[in-house]
Amino acid sequence: MWSCVILALTSLAPMALSLNTRAKTIANITRLKPVYNFGRSFLGLDKCNACIGTSLCRKFFKEEIRFENWLSAGLKLPPSNKKMYFANYTADTESWKPVIISRLQSKYQNDLFDRKICISASKKVTCSIENVLRGTERFQKWLRADRLTAELVQSLPSPFLRCPSQRLLDRIVRRYAEVRDSGSVLMRQFSDRDKLRLLYTLSVNTHPIVLQLFPGSEGWPFVRYFGSCGRVIVTSWMNPIKTFYNASLEVTADIAYQLLKITHSLRNNDLNYFFYYTSVHDNMFGSFEDGRLYITDASGIGIIDKQEDKEFVHDMPGEKDVFSCLASDCKTGLSPCDKVNEAQNFIKICKDILSHLLAGKFSSSPSLQKKIDRFLELCSNEMLSPKVTLEAAGWLMELLRSQRSCDPRFEYRYPECKYIKGY
Repeated sequence: MWSCVILALTSLAPMALSLNTRAKTIANITRLKPVYNFGRSFLGLDKCNACIGTSLCRKFFKEEIRFENWLSAGLKLPPSNKKMYFANYTADTESWKPVIISRLQSKYQNDLFDRKICISASKKVTCSIENVLRGTERFQKWLRADRLTAELVQSLPSPFLRCPSQRLLDRIVRRYAEVRDSGSVLMRQFSDRDKLRLLYTLSVNTHPIVLQLFPGSEGWPFVRYFGSCGRVIVTSWMNPIKTFYNASLEVTADIAYQLLKITHSLRNNDLNYFFYYTSVHDNMFGSFEDGRLYITDASGIGIIDKQEDKEFVHDMPGEKDVFSCLASDCKTGLSPCDKVNEAQNFIKICKDILSHLLAGKFSSSPSLQKKIDRFLELCSNEMLSPKVTLEAAGWLMELLRSQRSCDPRFEYRYPECKYIKGY
């Protein structure tokens, strides 16, 4: 079993400081070697294998992932009731990068659903979560299966698994980063615990699965996934889009344009998948230090495979089990996949994000602001036809493109924007 480990705390400058300043600060603190107790329960390791994975535990144990701005006389752990923690990550102990340590559910939610698992087996309020899940009919099917099929994920609450194609399910197995020697569409290399961890993650929150399947390094608009330890995951740090609500006109135009471009790519991409938002919020998107925008929360994203026939997974009353209710009240409330249209994404971001981001931003040019307001009105109106919504979103994107400036503030496209039109 896992033993408690010693982890050094860091006292870094605020997030606004540069990475160079961060690295120097951490290097100085590294020499101090304070004593720091890191318990299994904080990470959720005591709940494994009803957990996400252990791919990053070694990093925690080797003091290569450290909390930021947490220095006190007792060198205590941060409050365990938080869902997100600022931290720093290193691969060589010399250079450090800001990251986010996060839980897929709050500690209260985890405790609530753990009790639900025990109750489902007619156990006391506390029990061996893993043993209960292993004994379920669904997991026994997983143990006998060599390939992940629609039947094995039926009635799980995530919109990502609402109507999975076999091509998508194969990609989950092939890209699953919490096992060694992945790459095959068959689960023969999966141990029993690997299967339970994957099933648990798919049941609780598919956010880390989406990040593994569609990494930013391959051009997808999703934040980088470093790995997991117990019930926490580590991803790249991003500046939330809500921090740009009061930004300069040029920065706002660039962020709004990127958001529309990302949303466009979710319905037009080389793999012919259609990703759709079931809801959007201003912590769902974030900007990296170079100015590039990413999706930082993929938990509410569904997917439809436009290349294959849809294999609809219906919610049948007799098919629901404890895995169907690990992150919900057993009621998904999701629209059938054949009712999702490609204008849905633009309606949601125009209505819930762009309306705040662009409000009065171009007031110095009344005619321009009037055009933007008109396009926002059209693309956020659910009563209009999808054709009108998509056209309005396209016009708005082109209008914002013309307002972007080409200067070093936008490192992700500078100096290329000097030579490549529209970059």
